[in-house]
Amino acid sequence: MKPALDLPEVLRGIGALAADVTRPLAPEVDHDARWPEKSLRALQEAGLTGLTVPRSAGGLGHGLLAVVQACEILGRECASTAICFGMHCVGSAVIAAKATADQRERYLEPIARGEHLTTLALSEPGTGVHFYFPQAHVVPDGTDGWRVTGTKTFVTNGGRADSYVVSTVAADPGAPPHRFSCVVVPNEARGIAWGADWDGVGMRGNSSRDLKLRDVRLARGDLLGKPGDQLWYVFQVITPFFLAAMTGTYLGQAATALEEARSHIAKRAYAHSGSSPAHSPVMQHRLGTMWAQVERTRSLAYHAAVAGDRGGESALELLFAAKAEVADCAVAVVNDAMTLTGGISYRRGGCLERCLRDVRAAHVMSPTTDLLRTWTGRALLGLPILGD
Repeated sequence: MKPALDLPEVLRGIGALAADVTRPLAPEVDHDARWPEKSLRALQEAGLTGLTVPRSAGGLGHGLLAVVQACEILGRECASTAICFGMHCVGSAVIAAKATADQRERYLEPIARGEHLTTLALSEPGTGVHFYFPQAHVVPDGTDGWRVTGTKTFVTNGGRADSYVVSTVAADPGAPPHRFSCVVVPNEARGIAWGADWDGVGMRGNSSRDLKLRDVRLARGDLLGKPGDQLWYVFQVITPFFLAAMTGTYLGQAATALEEARSHIAKRAYAHSGSSPAHSPVMQHRLGTMWAQVERTRSLAYHAAVAGDRGGESALELLFAAKAEVADCAVAVVNDAMTLTGGISYRRGGCLERCLRDVRAAHVMSPTTDLLRTWTGRALLGLPILGD
């Protein structure tokens, strides 16, 4: 077992890498819709991609707070890099949750060594925001293995990761209704076909691609947990870590927009008078309002993550609320920053222009803001989260 790295050490390492590698590459990652390979390989080489792998498997053994803070640091520099790293951390946590000795050896230990990237493949074209009701199906193949068929959409790190955590439903007529399961699909499995490269408005480097699974044959040991465990994974592991990764990413973007506005106002001087907008009460008021919005959203995000790590009673509702709040915060703060910095922020290729495109997806990346608000309300009323 490797010596433990405490969270501040981990975050310092991520911060140094983000400044030295991620920041200079962010404009071309965005412009060229390029998967941020150099940043992710640097994270691997630094031993940081084992963030959510247990120490017993050689990983760093951290949880939700680490994911939020790591993605916030990376998200300040490049949202695509942050979300790619975040989805790898989510996939790692899912594999680790009920890992067998074989899965530890084949997946977790290589992840901890920086030799393997993973990710999630949950969304489907026919289920929309209801990612927890997959239509991709799995059946025993008669030789102590599985056969998986279906289509997944918006797979972050699509075609780039070494494995994919895939949600399925049992197609066996004798299986109980809605028997959902999770499997790990190695990238080299036969029967995988990838859709076109991602060409999005924002998050342009995340390689969010469609995945077709055509009678893909898997080993028996590629099933995660037991048949029917998928809903357990969704609400005990996938959703908390997924929300943490997105919350951190968009929090980082909001922090960057705030700093861009602050720096611009502080440095700007009008040529005709020599005065600075920093002395305008309106500017001071609006900047103070933006700062407070970011700070209270960060406080909620960290509080929710700590509650999740400790298994607090209301942890899931807090995580729901944190992602919903950060979506509101990021979109509003970026919009306000562009207003305060004026016409200069509307040039192509600028930091705020990139932030504007990246953060807009915060409301629609499932679970959507509306769905999260509804789930929070249902939980507060003592109703089943997935009820009618």
